[in-house]
Amino acid sequence: MTEQNAKNLQRRQFLICTAKAGISVASAGFIASVLYDKKGPSAGGTEEQLVTLQNFSTKQKTGQTISIIKGPSRVKSLRKALDLLGGIERFVGPGETVAIKPNVAFASPPIIGATTAPELVAEMVRLCYNKAMAKQVYVTDNPINDPASCFTLSGIGKAATQSGAKVILPKNHFFRQTSIPQAKLIKNWPILFEPLEKADKLIGISPVKSHHRAGASMSMKNWYGLLGGRRNIFHQDINTIIAELAIMVKPTLVILDGTEVMVTNGPTGGSISDLRRKNTIIASCDMVAADSYACNLLGLKITNLPYLAKAEKCGAGTTDYESLKPIIANLT
Repeated sequence: MTEQNAKNLQRRQFLICTAKAGISVASAGFIASVLYDKKGPSAGGTEEQLVTLQNFSTKQKTGQTISIIKGPSRVKSLRKALDLLGGIERFVGPGETVAIKPNVAFASPPIIGATTAPELVAEMVRLCYNKAMAKQVYVTDNPINDPASCFTLSGIGKAATQSGAKVILPKNHFFRQTSIPQAKLIKNWPILFEPLEKADKLIGISPVKSHHRAGASMSMKNWYGLLGGRRNIFHQDINTIIAELAIMVKPTLVILDGTEVMVTNGPTGGSISDLRRKNTIIASCDMVAADSYACNLLGLKITNLPYLAKAEKCGAGTTDYESLKPIIANLT
């Protein structure tokens, strides 16, 4: 097949996926009108109402804090990445409830790469149930676009439910006010609390993308989806809000998908021409280290993303991922 024919085939595949996605918009929008409070949560509340997310983190082990797998298959790479860190059983115990937070921000098909790959969500759910013997797995996010449409068009809703997880769409009463001590931005602000309140463990799964304001959207930026209210105002100080999110959320594990990396026009993209094949999956107990390594996939230096140093200074992790002795493996 010639290079031009390959490009034409990719374009036809993209148009087909987009057309199929468009058919689903009407039905997804109807579901959203039932399941989502259009007004949304607002900032403000009394001191007595404030909540704090529990610490979901896993104790780090020397040489088993971050794994980096090079290979074309997301599912095989995820399995290998977890095995090298001690297996999913290290992170999830029998009878536990697990919350998975993918990036479901946009109502776009998975081929665009703007949202978490549905096969990664499905495989993580299966691993939690079948290997770790979890009692319940929740998949949740507070998307930028209509939530039901986002979960439908991204393929994440179907992937999660078919694997046995319960998808939790945001509702107004799921949000509670929180404040971070010494924070500049997250003060008495609503977060998607109820689904995480029920969980014993929290796993973040996100794509590696460029971001026109932050420089890059990776594992720490993924927690932006837990914020309620008029959170777009935080874009004026994007590095501070990402660092504060890294203080607020202490996950059990993060997975970064660099299989197809959105190197331009992030975070929404819109064309497969924005993507570059990097064939990389990163699993880590240290999200600062994970994001720092993933800079390489975007052609960035750690210093290009000020929020990394800010998060490190706050104690959320280390930018010196090499000090953690990352395990690197190649899969054919």
